[in-house]
Amino acid sequence: MTVSMTGFAARKGQGAGHSWAWDLRSVNGKGLDLRLRVPDWIDGLEAALRAELGKLGRGNVSLSLRVARDGMAEGAETLRVNAPALNAILRALSQVETAAMEAGVTLAQATAADVLTIRGVLDTSAADEDTTPLRTAIVADLPALLADFNAMRAAEGAALQTVIAAQIDRIATLTAEAAQEAEARRDATATALRDALAKVMANTDGIDETRLAQELALIAVKQDVTEELDRLTAHIAAARALLAETGPVGRKFDFLMQEFMREANTLCSKAQAKALTRIGLDLKTVIDQMREQVQNVE
Repeated sequence: MTVSMTGFAARKGQGAGHSWAWDLRSVNGKGLDLRLRVPDWIDGLEAALRAELGKLGRGNVSLSLRVARDGMAEGAETLRVNAPALNAILRALSQVETAAMEAGVTLAQATAADVLTIRGVLDTSAADEDTTPLRTAIVADLPALLADFNAMRAAEGAALQTVIAAQIDRIATLTAEAAQEAEARRDATATALRDALAKVMANTDGIDETRLAQELALIAVKQDVTEELDRLTAHIAAARALLAETGPVGRKFDFLMQEFMREANTLCSKAQAKALTRIGLDLKTVIDQMREQVQNVE
């Protein structure tokens, strides 16, 4: 089944005296790009999460995790006063006030809130707390989040598969129409070449018949679209086979779309007929629309 690189999942969990909330989302990308916003005070958490998320195939993946101690607001559990830093700052304030009094300068009284805003007074680290049980509980909750996430990507992929399958069918129909137009113009093209040749032969003496035959053969080759139609037919079969595969096929589809467009461009350049040119332009339109869809396939 085709899998989309677009997905989203959210989940809440609880354990080890904490609660947390996940937010996982992804969009299409050439490779796997992981962007994590997780608490840095939980030792080893980011590395453990990256190891699990690294199993995803492709996409720009963003993971956000918010953690709070049970019964407290997020972040409150990590706020504590750094006693050594506070004592040092209070001593410094005392020195400043003494110097100001000796200089006859009156200073406004500092409040507790003023002191707390000084860098280093509030220690937000959790170095003295063993976060291993919390990390274990969070990592154990990740598979459930990934299950929801992968289910959504699979659902998006199923929708993509339906759209792409319909576009492949449309390309197949247009290719068949192009083959019919090419066959219909064959007799007309041959007649036009014979008429042109008769006029040239009637008004030219001593013409090199061998050279003339070569030029006519070259013109015929330039107008023949058989190879382009055969390649388009082969590409259609390859695209249908890719849709039937179970693994990631996005990169293969990207390459195949380039081949589709190359044959459609050549068909248009060789058309030299309004009907065939119209079909070629319709082919290019459908192929371009399919290319946009394929860019979301993992």
